[in-house]
Amino acid sequence: MKTIKLGRTDIDITDLCLGTMTFGNQTPQDDAHRQIDMSLDAGLNFIDTAEMYPVNPIRAETVGLSEKIIGNWLAANGRRDEVVIATKVSGDNPGWVRDGQGYDGKVITAAIETSLARLQTDVIDLYQMHWPMRGSYMFRQNWTFDPSQQDRQQTLDHMMDVLGALDAAVKAGKIRAIGMSNESTWGMTKWIDCAEAAGLPRMASVQNEYSLMCRLYDTDMAEMAVNEDVTLLAFSPLACGLLTGKYNGGAVPAGSRMSIGPELGGRMTPRTLPIAQSYVDLAAKHGIDPVHMALAWQHTRPFAVSAIFGATTSDQLAHILAGKDVTLSADLISEIDALHRANPMPY
Repeated sequence: MKTIKLGRTDIDITDLCLGTMTFGNQTPQDDAHRQIDMSLDAGLNFIDTAEMYPVNPIRAETVGLSEKIIGNWLAANGRRDEVVIATKVSGDNPGWVRDGQGYDGKVITAAIETSLARLQTDVIDLYQMHWPMRGSYMFRQNWTFDPSQQDRQQTLDHMMDVLGALDAAVKAGKIRAIGMSNESTWGMTKWIDCAEAAGLPRMASVQNEYSLMCRLYDTDMAEMAVNEDVTLLAFSPLACGLLTGKYNGGAVPAGSRMSIGPELGGRMTPRTLPIAQSYVDLAAKHGIDPVHMALAWQHTRPFAVSAIFGATTSDQLAHILAGKDVTLSADLISEIDALHRANPMPY
C-alpha cells in the first residue's frame, strides 16, 4: 500500500483510509475493532472519524460513539503509534451536536478536548471542520447553490478566529495538522491565505466527495490541490455502494445503506443505476472486481488522494483489502474517461 504526505506536513498516510461512520450503529464494537486490526495488518495506517458519527441515521443519542469505539480499541491494544487518526468538528446542524450550534474558536477548543477524551489519546493527528459555516454546495446542493447572501468579511473574521484556536491546540500538542471538509476552491484558498499571512496552521487536506460518479473535484479543486499541496481525502469513493453493483437490478440488500435511506442522500435519480451498471460492466469486461476498480482509479488521479472507504462488516472489509494493490491498465483508464464524458454528473 502506497503512502503519501498529508499536505505539507511530515505526516505519512496510506492512500486508502478506513472510514468509521457506521461504527456504533450498523457496525458493533467487536466488528469495528476487528476492522481496525485487519486494516493495520494489511498495511493501512489511516482512520477517519467525526464527533457526529455514527450515521445512518444520525441521532443526538449516538453522537461521539464512533470516536469512543476507536478510543476503546486504542486503550486495549497499545498500537497508537501505528495509526494516524483524523476527526472533525461539526458545523451548523439540526440539533445532533451541541443543540445545533456550529463552531467558532471557542467551540473548537472545547470540542477538541471532548474528542481527545472519547478517543483516549493525547493528540489528534488531523483535525477537520466538517463543513464551512458560511454554507456549502456539497451533498447535491450544487444544483441550487446561491452564495449571494454570504458576508465576505464575516467569513474571513470567522476563519481567523478558528485558525487562532487551532494554532493554540497545535502549540499545546493536542493536534498535529488541520483540514477542511465539504469545502470549495475559494474557501480553501482563503483558509490558506489567511493562515500564511498570519503565521497560523495551514490546511493540509480537504475531505470532499469523489468517485467515478461524483467528479466535481476534477477542475478548480484539483488545480488548487496541486498548487497548494492540499491532499484530497475522498469520501464515498464507492458512491455509497452504487459502484459495487449490489443495488443494480433494483436489489436492496438487507442492512445496506439504501435499506435505511432509499434516496442515498439525494444520489438516486433515473440515471443513477444505469450509469452504475455501466461501470460494473466495464470492470467485468476487463476482468476486475468493480470495488477494486473504483478504488484503484482514485490512485490514477493527477493530485494526491487518500480514498476513505467504509465497510459495514469485516467480511466487506476483507473484500476491499484484497484489492489494495490493484492497478489499472491504460486501456481501462481511457475507457473510464470515455464513460464519464458520456455520463457526467448522474446525481
